[in-house]
Amino acid sequence: MEPLPPFATHRVENQPPEFAPRDLWADDIALREAVAREGDGDFVDALATYGALAGDEVYRLSFDAHRDRPRLRTHDRFGQRIDLVEFHPHYHRIMQAAIEHGVAGLSWAQPRPGAHIARAALSYLHHQVEPGSSCPLTMTHAAVPVLRHAPALVEWAHKAAAPYYDPRDVTITHKQGITLGMGMTEKQGGSDVRANATRATPLAAEGEYLLVGHKWFFSAPMSDGFLVLAQAPAGLTCFLLPRWRPDDSKNALRLMRLKDKLGDWSNASSEVEFADAWAYRIGEEGRGIATIIEMVMLTRLDCMLGSSAQMRMALAQAIHHARHRRTFGKALIEHALMRNVLADLAIEAEAALALSMRVARAVDRSLQEPQEAALARIATAIGKYWICKRTPAFVNEAQECLGGAGYVEESILPRLYRQAPLNSIWEGSGNIQCLDVLRALGREPETGAALLMELEAARGLDAWFDVSLTDIEIVLLGQEPLQEIEARRWVERLALLLQASVLLRAGSPIAEVFCRSRLGDEHGQAFGTLPATIPFDAILARLLPETV
Repeated sequence: MEPLPPFATHRVENQPPEFAPRDLWADDIALREAVAREGDGDFVDALATYGALAGDEVYRLSFDAHRDRPRLRTHDRFGQRIDLVEFHPHYHRIMQAAIEHGVAGLSWAQPRPGAHIARAALSYLHHQVEPGSSCPLTMTHAAVPVLRHAPALVEWAHKAAAPYYDPRDVTITHKQGITLGMGMTEKQGGSDVRANATRATPLAAEGEYLLVGHKWFFSAPMSDGFLVLAQAPAGLTCFLLPRWRPDDSKNALRLMRLKDKLGDWSNASSEVEFADAWAYRIGEEGRGIATIIEMVMLTRLDCMLGSSAQMRMALAQAIHHARHRRTFGKALIEHALMRNVLADLAIEAEAALALSMRVARAVDRSLQEPQEAALARIATAIGKYWICKRTPAFVNEAQECLGGAGYVEESILPRLYRQAPLNSIWEGSGNIQCLDVLRALGREPETGAALLMELEAARGLDAWFDVSLTDIEIVLLGQEPLQEIEARRWVERLALLLQASVLLRAGSPIAEVFCRSRLGDEHGQAFGTLPATIPFDAILARLLPETV
């Protein structure tokens, strides 16, 4: 080692190398196993391609997309209303990469068995490195089946599924591909969308309306069109509201301000007013919630996938650091207590991914198999509640593995930590999810039957699982009424049992430890409280390949 010059005070040493570039597909054993288990392998090449791109170019570009936040320009320099949101160029490149590789549209562009599973894996890969753009990608994906309910909107559905990104503020007739946002929430209603006050007045032409009102959260305001709910003469109704009217004039939606959010900095969320904005009805008047419910299920699945992805990236960063950082004479990962923390996080992350991908398979098969449709209906609410609830504490624990470095913006951990609470709020907070589970079990008995069949398939594979399943059967069979006051406790138990069932039937090497620690009594309240007898080496060996 060269001697230091007399004015130098230190060498830079005992620091990990840069995390990227990494191949997020090749690095992730649990993801590859889940795709093989739930899908048919037809899309592996596409996943491998995007995993390499996401872990390199998209990862690098994401830092600028977050640092340079979107800016609202309501008027141009001449005083004309333009309602534009400006983004960093890297944000547009990230969106282009994601859409061209199918993150938004693969399920619909290549509609064959396994497409929803592959698209879920693409979303998981993308969200690890740039979660902000996942918002418009998710909404564009989820809006397609809703748009298909209106034959007049076939061009919208087709272009939303197309692998083309075009950020220009022009009518969709000039674009090969489009993006979609949505506006449900109003100041006075929040999750209670039936309290929405936006009014929709029908025009002479069939399906056409003018909307007057406001939206408290109007997501991805530079999208080409938005699914919104408004009160028509017959009640709450679903509409497509485009940025441009069919006559090529600017639609009368007025962006009031952008939300100053805790996280999700690369993406814009706004407040908006409709001043006789033109919209087209989707579905029947008064059936707005029933029309849009398919979109809600798909967005909830993406909340599960997104939170699982945040866990994965936080864990990958932690183990990368622990392998290269030396403390008290040895690598950080060689310390027993750190090994316990990392192994515990690994179990949580893999269980979250396993359940998310199982639900993706249920969605994939829902049109052909009623039982899978019923499972998808209720498991999205269960999984969204639990996985999204676990993520903030998980990411914080990963930050601790890096110490102060994990609290500094030059790492990705602060971004993940700010992002972590979002999915537990978006598309219905935890209480809304639990109430939805109660509603499904009470009004749609097929959902409880599907849940029970899914769980029974793992009976006999683990003693802790069997004991917990016996306790929950009473509720699923309707022998004991489920009280609202206890809903969170029961939904948590259902989530853990669903995760255990997937892992046990897959023969996962973490299944037995998951059951011992999550269903048994061998775990504390914090991460890193696993018993000393678990196979730490085997668990840690699955996490992340070592690089030179």
